[in-house]
Amino acid sequence: ASNPANAPKWYANIESVEWKKSQPLVLGSLITFVAHFLKKRIAYTYEIVELVPLERLVMRTSEGPFPMETTYTWESLSPGSTRMTLRNRGEPSGFARIAGPMVSRSIRKANEKDLASLKEILESKT
Repeated sequence: ASNPANAPKWYANIESVEWKKSQPLVLGSLITFVAHFLKKRIAYTYEIVELVPLERLVMRTSEGPFPMETTYTWESLSPGSTRMTLRNRGEPSGFARIAGPMVSRSIRKANEKDLASLKEILESKT
């Protein structure tokens, strides 16, 4: 889940990932995601701005219709059990600003589906 190259496997809307700088993942890595969202194809480049292996990953983009920051955190609950949280935070621009509440709901709904998909993938490997 913390490797952006795996994103197309569990994010339904992400079509491809391209490393622009620094693979493997390190502070300052630049990763371009191509996605389909609200019937539009969008490409945006995230920069890794915080990385604590197995605990926290924060990446930011100022590109696309909704510049945002995405944060993943992992917390061990017990041996063999980890809680992962995903938080997207940002300010929509352009049309996305006008449609803010709809965009927010769409992102939340997509995240819920993606996290369910990731959970299924990870649990099938145990």
